[in-house]
Amino acid sequence: MIFYKTKEEIELLSKSNELVSLTHAALVPFLKPGVKTIELDKIAEQFIRDNGGIPGFLNYNGFPNTLCISVNEQVVHGIPGKYELQEGDVVSVDCGVLMNGFYGDSAYTFEIGEVKPEVKKLLQVTKESLFKGIEMAVKGNRIGDISYAVQFHAESNGFSVVRELIGHGVGRNLHEAPEVPNYGKRGRGPLIQEGLVIAIEPMINLGRKDVVQKNDGWTILTRDGKPSAHFEHTIAIVDGKAQILSNFAVIESLLNKK
Repeated sequence: MIFYKTKEEIELLSKSNELVSLTHAALVPFLKPGVKTIELDKIAEQFIRDNGGIPGFLNYNGFPNTLCISVNEQVVHGIPGKYELQEGDVVSVDCGVLMNGFYGDSAYTFEIGEVKPEVKKLLQVTKESLFKGIEMAVKGNRIGDISYAVQFHAESNGFSVVRELIGHGVGRNLHEAPEVPNYGKRGRGPLIQEGLVIAIEPMINLGRKDVVQKNDGWTILTRDGKPSAHFEHTIAIVDGKAQILSNFAVIESLLNKK
């Protein structure tokens, strides 16, 4: 069942998602070689709590941390630990927050120092794919229109789309209906209506689309060991079109100053 949100509920969702975005921004000064991923996790947890939120991922279905931090060939759900960031890494940071009874959810893939040109292009195209999908999130379209737009842009640029992991509804629960795949056919799937709130989150691989799971029960890796990228926005359908609730501008303003 899809829970459509009122404008008042969307306002609360907007605040949760803004805190997610500010948490990403708070990490930017620490995204450099030599920093352990567990240190980033601790910074994020403290920042969320200091700003009136609860880490949305911590203990969710048993996940042990505040952030999913996935480096290089890790696609998503990486567990923060002793790994030290290195020059040339790409790091997907996925963050969730619970505040005022509603969740925020957004992901951003960061470059550590100088990355290879083909990897830089992967990140650019993955982010573009997200916005191509958002453009299709209008009243009267269907979820498949979003899915097709993401897939077409990624594959047109020579990259592949992970099939096993998808976007989702967001609200009082972190994962709600409907499912939002990053591949599909136009005109298929649930109708997009006023008050729909969904997370659109392309997970795009440099190499093949196939993935495997580590024996930690969480971390998803590319089967061929090539890098992957992940960008995610939570959006709401307001007055017939997509209103982006999370915010990359606050992150990128700091990245541009580094």
